[in-house]
Amino acid sequence: MDIITQFATLFFHASKDPVIWLSQVFVVVFLTVVSNRLLMRVLDSLKARFKKTASLWDDVILQAVRLPLRLVVWTFGLTAVLSVLENVFASTMFSLWPDIRRVSYIAILALFFSRFIRQAEVNIIDLNRANKPMDVTSARAVATLLRITVVAIAFLVILETVGYSISGVLAFGGMSGVAVGFAAKDMLSNFFGALMIYLDKPFLVGDWICSPDRKIEGTVEDIGWRLTRIRTFDKRPLYIPNSLFSNIAVENASRMQNRRIYETVGLRYDDAKVLKAVIDDVRLMLQTHPEIDQNSTMIVQFNGYGASELEFMVYVFTKTTEWLKFQAVKEDVLFKIMDVVEKHGAEFAFPTQTTHVASVPPELAGRVER
Repeated sequence: MDIITQFATLFFHASKDPVIWLSQVFVVVFLTVVSNRLLMRVLDSLKARFKKTASLWDDVILQAVRLPLRLVVWTFGLTAVLSVLENVFASTMFSLWPDIRRVSYIAILALFFSRFIRQAEVNIIDLNRANKPMDVTSARAVATLLRITVVAIAFLVILETVGYSISGVLAFGGMSGVAVGFAAKDMLSNFFGALMIYLDKPFLVGDWICSPDRKIEGTVEDIGWRLTRIRTFDKRPLYIPNSLFSNIAVENASRMQNRRIYETVGLRYDDAKVLKAVIDDVRLMLQTHPEIDQNSTMIVQFNGYGASELEFMVYVFTKTTEWLKFQAVKEDVLFKIMDVVEKHGAEFAFPTQTTHVASVPPELAGRVER
């Protein structure tokens, strides 16, 4: 006989008189409601106090324990009510309640751990609450795996509580797992693909990625256990199975340290005398440009003889990695190169062809003159 049953027997003597046992049920329900209200007041008071502390874990525990404690109070009350009713009504149904109550306590404990994990996940990625916030992708992966573990352990403990052999369940699960593995091969490959993404972190939610192997380019919006959703530049959602990332190369532009400007500029052969001066001035312009990284490689050199132009190369890195700002910096650099070329009286080359006629046939000479 457990504590709740002893309490009910001590304070509520067995009686089949409807007035007595209904009064007993009313008192139990009333005490349960009052206990629940007092518990909520205490928790609200603790919540107001914990908000003033710097630690985030007291808030996590308080939020996680709130609902489970209320369920425990109501379970106690229901146990007391059933103890009263068991003395009034002879039914085999009451014999099932002890097992149901134990299962309920296990489920409530699993609920507490699940809520604790969920609230911890929210708090550790909150920039306003965590000193060193964890990235969303890793936090979600760890939290999901922990919740799955809690549910699996709770399920096995419940089976053991109701009389099933865990070893038999695990053996059956092993055989079933082989069959399911063959049937859901693609789904499992996507699951493990997601696991590798979470562990290796080639990209995170919010990163801009592209793949030279496939037509994949855009911003990562979500990393699920089966699919990764990417938003392309034309705002289309692109859904990619996670297993694909195990077989392709992925470039993560969001982790670039710099962006590169690589241009080949062509001047006319008539401007050969001012070519060196143009190159020197372009180099000087880049060395004093506020958006060009002076600690990275900078190359401004005569590059070769083209079919119709003298070519020099401009190879520099910008300080910014943001795409729109990079485009603005690149535009500014190109306009300033144009200013340098015009300052020296040179011109940009365009494809030309010179035809040399050695002599004009006599029969065409008159026509040419006319």
